[in-house]
Amino acid sequence: MEICYLLAFPDSDDGKTRPTEQFKGLIKDAPYFQPVDIDLVTLGEETFLFEGYAVNVVRHLYDDCVQMIECRYQISDPFAAPVLLTRTNLQNVLQSRYIPETHRRSGLFEEYWVLLVKDATPTPDQWIEKNALELANFIRSQRDVFDTEEMHEILGSRARYSADELTLVDWEGAIIIAPKADFRSDIALLKIGNYQLLRYRMLDQSIEDLLDKINESFFQKPRRPRATRGLIRQLAEHRLEVMLDFERAEQSLLLIGDWYTAKLYEIIHSELYLNDWKQTVRGKLDSLENIVQTIKDNLAVSWENLLDRIQLALWIVMLLGYLYLYFLDAGWIIIPPK
Repeated sequence: MEICYLLAFPDSDDGKTRPTEQFKGLIKDAPYFQPVDIDLVTLGEETFLFEGYAVNVVRHLYDDCVQMIECRYQISDPFAAPVLLTRTNLQNVLQSRYIPETHRRSGLFEEYWVLLVKDATPTPDQWIEKNALELANFIRSQRDVFDTEEMHEILGSRARYSADELTLVDWEGAIIIAPKADFRSDIALLKIGNYQLLRYRMLDQSIEDLLDKINESFFQKPRRPRATRGLIRQLAEHRLEVMLDFERAEQSLLLIGDWYTAKLYEIIHSELYLNDWKQTVRGKLDSLENIVQTIKDNLAVSWENLLDRIQLALWIVMLLGYLYLYFLDAGWIIIPPK
């Protein structure tokens, strides 16, 4: 067996020019089909020893904004206490080693555990039922005793490619059973799901930051500043960037290929609550648009009021000038000789 640990966190291109790649092995039995619109760049690969395990680490950059790390190591018994302790220790080491401290403190990263199984006898479903409690604890990373309903919830979402191949997906982890060790396509889809989840979280955080800026600029200061065109332009530009990022996240999957990957990704989409995140971000975008439009309207009203005052002042000056000329012509005003 193998354990696969996925880490995803916000990251940007370091300025180095690297060729973009395509996802390999994403679709079973269709190696030349390219269904996704995600720019993929390989950042590096390394292997290091940790508590007697050879941990292989592969790092990729998705769309110049998210670094995706895949860590894999061989195990004999995934449910043994020393293995579980090693897993916890390795989790802390990998996060400290790769994730920037800012994101570790804020929690703006995603992690996902996957158990890769080649031998599940007599059948994948029977093997899961036999090891149900251990698998549930592995997925949820805890030692609690689950009741029957919770066990069914954790182990219920399954996709089958054949009688001997099965993938079980939960929102915290997954089990992939493949006698020929053909794990690549399923792991690639789990990566994409976690990538999209993190993108939605990043968008949500970006909108929250913008709302905090608006709140600080217009509501928290003792003397509320006037909306300037420069500030309005900044808000509009930021909102446009967020909207474009949102559309990019929505369109990152142009098409999911064969029937199996389509079914599996539908399960991943459901288990990671991607549609809920999508609706949340869309709702905040709509609210942000209304707020920015309200600020624009207030700015327009302020300019109209200013112009009205200037116009009134000019009319008063003209009226005074007209009265002066009228009184002068009527002889009511005598200009003394020089």
